[in-house]
Amino acid sequence: MKKLIAIFLSIVLILAATAALADTKITVNGTGEVRVSADTAVISLGVNARDKDVLKAQQKVNETIAAIRAALIDAGVKEENINTDFINIYAIYDYKEDQEQIVAYNANSTLAIKVTDMESVGSIIDVCFAAGANTLNGINFSASDTTDAETEAMKKAVASAKTKAEVLAEAAGLKIKGIEVISEGGVYSYTNTVGNMYDRGFGVEEDVVTEGETVVQSAKLVVSASVSITFEAE
Repeated sequence: MKKLIAIFLSIVLILAATAALADTKITVNGTGEVRVSADTAVISLGVNARDKDVLKAQQKVNETIAAIRAALIDAGVKEENINTDFINIYAIYDYKEDQEQIVAYNANSTLAIKVTDMESVGSIIDVCFAAGANTLNGINFSASDTTDAETEAMKKAVASAKTKAEVLAEAAGLKIKGIEVISEGGVYSYTNTVGNMYDRGFGVEEDVVTEGETVVQSAKLVVSASVSITFEAE
């Protein structure tokens, strides 16, 4: 009787071990990236002026902004692509003998200029500075259609997860036999700023531009996708 019980327990243990191996799961995360050329740029620049009279400070800014708008339109930029981005006026104080006194007012107005010809971004900036702009806040690059890039990034993310799972399975003496669960972590796009620059005649090779020109290298957008996959292993 004891021998039968021992055999029975051995069979149960073997079946349990087999079931445990059959239920082995490997969960990994995968990421994929695709770079896309930007086809749209939004330039943020404007005018900063200071005066003891708040109305005069504002007037200086308004007149220069109007001149910049006119210059942009003359340069071929559509009026609907020139928009006010930011307006600000604040007082500048001086403190003497514990007395707070306004000494001047600072006025600022910023334009957001949409450009779809990447080769003209630098010249558009030059047009604005020639018309009186004195601040350049930055350039935001984007792509109008990233659908294909998103699809490719997701494929790369799945391939990345599969490779990781196979490496882990081999190291554990197992073999991947299928997928139990797969979930998307998200798809994102952001500007790859490495190598992008703007320069007004400094640090640029002489045979590339002439002095005073603004050089802009269009950004590459990075479309990134991530997935989480649970694989079945045996």
